[in-house]
Amino acid sequence: MSRRRKDGAASPLVLRLEALQQATELGQGRVTETGIEEAQSVVERASARRSFSAEHTVVGFFGATGSGKSSLFNAVTGHNLARAAATRPTTSEPLAGIWEAEGAAELLDWLQVGERHQLAEPLGTVKPGLMRRNRESASGLILLDLPDVDSTTAANRETSTRLAGQVDVLVWVLDPQKYADAAVHHDFIRPMSSYSGVTLVVLNQIDRLGADSRGPVLKSLRSILEAEGLRRPRILAVSATSGEGIEGLREAIAAVAVEHSASTDRLLQDVAAAADALAAGETAVDPGASRAWESGLALPQVAAERRLSEQLAEASGVATVVEATRKSYRLKARARTGWPVTRWLGRLRPDPLRRLNLSSTDVNPAVNRTSLPPPGPAQRAQADSAVRAYAELAGSGAPEAWRGSIRRAARASSDTLTDTLDQAIARTDIGAGRGSWWWPIVGVLQWIALAVALGGVGWLGVLALMGYLQLDVPSAPRVEGFPVPTLMLVGGVLLGIVLGLATGLLARMAASRRARVARRRLTASISRVARRGVAEPVAAEVQRFNDFADAVRRARG
Repeated sequence: MSRRRKDGAASPLVLRLEALQQATELGQGRVTETGIEEAQSVVERASARRSFSAEHTVVGFFGATGSGKSSLFNAVTGHNLARAAATRPTTSEPLAGIWEAEGAAELLDWLQVGERHQLAEPLGTVKPGLMRRNRESASGLILLDLPDVDSTTAANRETSTRLAGQVDVLVWVLDPQKYADAAVHHDFIRPMSSYSGVTLVVLNQIDRLGADSRGPVLKSLRSILEAEGLRRPRILAVSATSGEGIEGLREAIAAVAVEHSASTDRLLQDVAAAADALAAGETAVDPGASRAWESGLALPQVAAERRLSEQLAEASGVATVVEATRKSYRLKARARTGWPVTRWLGRLRPDPLRRLNLSSTDVNPAVNRTSLPPPGPAQRAQADSAVRAYAELAGSGAPEAWRGSIRRAARASSDTLTDTLDQAIARTDIGAGRGSWWWPIVGVLQWIALAVALGGVGWLGVLALMGYLQLDVPSAPRVEGFPVPTLMLVGGVLLGIVLGLATGLLARMAASRRARVARRRLTASISRVARRGVAEPVAAEVQRFNDFADAVRRARG
């Protein structure tokens, strides 16, 4: 097969490797380190494998002690290359039988296979109809005989384990006596059950079974393999001693070698397995989590962010500022529009906004804090609860690991949230230094009323003094029978009282409006803090999960 054709076949592999790499980067700190390490290992291994010969297929023989693996290797190759023994393992280093050695050296170096044997005779042919081409020999094949997977020597087991993760095709060699051996099934076949597409299972020494026993043993083996997770396992019954089934095994291996796709198929399954490892435990049991995994998470609605802002506003003392704004306005209104004789008494009362250090001329929010009471345990708990509820809503249905990361994102600014909210309140223009247009008008009217009353008092005083001194007292002008000085006194006082009552009602109405404006502006400022400190980090983490889930789906293919 040409390199051009191979590259075309590898195009889906490249895309899935890129998706796996993206999922690995997005999952850092969110999914298990084991999953991250496995995915990184697959990316590195795939990169290395694709850099070597694409025309060679590496087939590894794996088996336990006594399975006849080396004898089977010799029977398949037609040469006594591997040392065989009935009881003790004799293979301590992997050895290779190579058909078409050109281009295989670097690949074998990567596999760390030192003993190599070049073979000239064709391994076998592919029957017509199995391939696009009618008959082809298995060129570009590397057959490996490997140490026993249950070897008492740790180095031998490590070599088998390493090569099980590197070869293109796995051939598990079992024998009738130990075909259910836990060492092989639990430690190797079960963990690698996802590689069904590049796995062959060979029941060797079939000649040791009677004709009546073969069917039940093969049926039992198939049920065990399916229970281990192998889908539609391909089982071949052979005998390295008698030669029974050897030709069929050669043809099966030749078919794989002729296709030249085993390495790509193996890497694709590596990528899928790594993607599954990244998502291990991420597909939660509840249907909501499954939907989130398949279609992604949705950001909380605007109403949820509004509730968050309202709860943070309540916890940060906005209600205290709003009430202080109301009282401050009424206090200033009385000071500007009250009865001039008594309005000075209002100045003795402290301005509530000034006490909170929220007078527009007294606080620099960049460096100063307000004098609001520090949040107590109840307020802190309320703020924490609001942030947590928002995070839980955003992560609803997400896997637990990602719900945790969303909670951490929501609480990332929790240490500075109190100060940030305080500064937001201090920066908000609540109209602390502004009055109302009618204050000067009413103030002038009050002074006029006072002047009129004082004029009446003075006039009456002059008349009383003249009478006391026994002087001729001129008659005071009258209006409708009432002396003008008396009318001036009574009228001025009554006008002051009426203005006071009217402006008091007007001040209360205006103070309520000023308080509503202050609440709206303060809530808007708190909303900006909530968005920057909580909603935006949560949105970024939700988007990260959605990108991760999409990358995992693409890597799984």
